[in-house]
Amino acid sequence: MRARTTLSAKGQVVIPKDVRDALGLHAGQQLDVIRSGDAVLLRPTPAKSGQSADEVAARVRELAGSYRGPPVSIDDMNATIAGHWASSGRQ
Repeated sequence: MRARTTLSAKGQVVIPKDVRDALGLHAGQQLDVIRSGDAVLLRPTPAKSGQSADEVAARVRELAGSYRGPPVSIDDMNATIAGHWASSGRQ
């Protein structure tokens, strides 16, 4: 999908409706602004879970404690994470 918009004197841009609809964007939604060379990327800010850091840490400890497989090296973990990151298309 390709669209064009104009930067206003106040530095504002309008994201065309068909693009907003296709991405499920809504009024008031926050977007991350990412500079990439001579381009600007607008990406929806991920929604927060609503959980506290302590709740998230407790859940991670719970999940880690339930793992019953063989030990996994840090190198293997890093390779798996890198592979998933590369296949996600993110940079």
